[in-house]
Amino acid sequence: MFHKSFLLFILVSLSDVSFAQKKHVSPFPDGVKRVLFIGNSITYAGEFVTDVEAYLTTRYPGMDVEFINVGLPSETVSGLSEPGHADGKFPRPDLHERLDRVLRQTKPDWVIACYGMNDGIYLPIDEKRFQKYKDGIRWLHKTVLRSGVKKIIHLTPPVFDERKGGHPGYAHVLDIYSEWLLKQRTASHWDVADIHGAMKMYQDERIKKDPSFALAADGVHPGETGHWVMAKAILQYLGETDVSKWESVKDALSPVPNGEHILKLIGERQEIMKDACLTRTGHRRPGMKEGMPLEEAQMRAREIGLQVEGLMK
Repeated sequence: MFHKSFLLFILVSLSDVSFAQKKHVSPFPDGVKRVLFIGNSITYAGEFVTDVEAYLTTRYPGMDVEFINVGLPSETVSGLSEPGHADGKFPRPDLHERLDRVLRQTKPDWVIACYGMNDGIYLPIDEKRFQKYKDGIRWLHKTVLRSGVKKIIHLTPPVFDERKGGHPGYAHVLDIYSEWLLKQRTASHWDVADIHGAMKMYQDERIKKDPSFALAADGVHPGETGHWVMAKAILQYLGETDVSKWESVKDALSPVPNGEHILKLIGERQEIMKDACLTRTGHRRPGMKEGMPLEEAQMRAREIGLQVEGLMK
């Protein structure tokens, strides 16, 4: 399923239309200039955000949209934290503490939110914990839209691999959380992109060929392949059906002159800006990297943007 309101559906392949011919086409509706990604450590790692931005930037060189990442490691939307989290150093951060501040300071037009991995606190299914997750997601949805954001797209939780991460029964918890979130497409008319289903299908197929295969070495945090599977699911939900044929982000950018260099620069810009934005908006998670002053980061981001534009000419 995808929504044409988010992204112009392109009916012709890249072989039929050159990048130069498409440079003035925008995939976004008028007025969408900032897309905010929010979530936990998987979002903070941010490879899937970089992959989405690089793919769209190279397909729509005239696009004038900023992709902002404010993912925060360990965070939940449920407000739960297991006893002794982080060896007792600090409880899990709670999105409730910072969401209003993030929305007010970043002023996004759209939000893409990825929660669930931490929200069951790595224990078997429990109705009270499940209710906390549902209440938190509903609160997130309402808070974002009430702030004036035009659209929020929820992502189902990434997969958990018990072979690598332990915690028996937790993969089933995230299956249940994902099923509930997907039901909100019809029950509540929400936008929901299913990264959980895409990751599970990909991993199951690979395990048939190689029983040792895993998307996440620790069961939680996906590697490069897992982030690309996530990015593909988001892009396909947004209407970029052509992305399904690419096995990696590097493959996807291979038709683009200087594609790998562009990917590297966009990743560098994302790294600079996410730490600057997290530092500026504030949080209660110890041990995070101190970002440079936002104004300095924005200046560096503009310089990188000019380099990207030069490589795409």
